[in-house]
Amino acid sequence: MENLLAYEEKQIVQIQKWKKEKPGLFSVVFGKATNRVSNKIISYLPQRETEKALDFANVMAKKLSDQEDILTYGGVKQISDLRDKSLRLSDWLANQVHNWAIGMGAAEGALTGAAGLITIPFDIPVIITLALRTAYQIGLCYGYDCESEPDKNFILGILSASGANNMKEKTSALDALQAIEVAVAKQTWRALAKEQLGKESVIVAVRGLARQLGVNITRRRMLSAIPAVGAVIGGSVNAWYMKDVGWAARRSFQERWLIANGKLAK
Repeated sequence: MENLLAYEEKQIVQIQKWKKEKPGLFSVVFGKATNRVSNKIISYLPQRETEKALDFANVMAKKLSDQEDILTYGGVKQISDLRDKSLRLSDWLANQVHNWAIGMGAAEGALTGAAGLITIPFDIPVIITLALRTAYQIGLCYGYDCESEPDKNFILGILSASGANNMKEKTSALDALQAIEVAVAKQTWRALAKEQLGKESVIVAVRGLARQLGVNITRRRMLSAIPAVGAVIGGSVNAWYMKDVGWAARRSFQERWLIANGKLAK
């Protein structure tokens, strides 16, 4: 490995810390408390339709990604050039994207939260699209346009990790992300994609992710049903979700950047 800068060493520590962090108290406690009701609500949302919504959200999120500001503020002519810049610069760019996403999540959550649970069918595809766009946009900050098939699965893996309700779910998502990182770095994606890592495929299952996101977001949105404060809670819940997604994307792409630049071994 090449010599590490002090800033890079600090970020490697933070990446490992993020990986070991258990899902927050909100996900664990409130998830259990609302499990029966949220599952009942999800049962009325057809699985196949949820999968289609995720597929559509992924396509829309990619189309909504914008490179112009990142190219301008990054001082580069093409996105891939950012892989040869500094990690500090990419982190600064990602922070701008992250903050914008939190603000947008809060605004969207406040708007739909004011109407309570009736807006869940609308809110889920919107917030998932925003989450996916945020992950794609943060990828751009580190020099990845995420056009290839493994990159698209990497993005889905980020959402799976950020929405994990327990360490088992998070570990599974991180294992898939790591496999993709290694495969891309060694340019062995096609061969590796045909293998199974224990019981988990290298490719994140869209079906499982669709249900996980649906249940997770529904649980969060149930707080919005509280009279008089639905808008405030809805905004706060969605802002917190975008915060989780942003950090999952930032830590994951930081690691890819470090590996690509010979700063971190896999």
